[in-house]
Amino acid sequence: MPKMKTKSSAKKRFKVTATGRVVAGQAGKRHGMIKRTTKFIRTARGTTILSKPDEKIVKSYMPYHR
Repeated sequence: MPKMKTKSSAKKRFKVTATGRVVAGQAGKRHGMIKRTTKFIRTARGTTILSKPDEKIVKSYMPYHR
């Protein structure tokens, strides 16, 4: 059987941790920072761990990154 392909967009955006959780960049920080609150900008730094339902979808895109 041929190997399944990993979605290129997923491998660029997500990373699977050693415990199997999925890490992604924080959403909502590309543009429009003027209208965002300072608190939002501060808490949206760095990366975040995805929720279980989102994690399931992302893992289906990356079959060999479990």
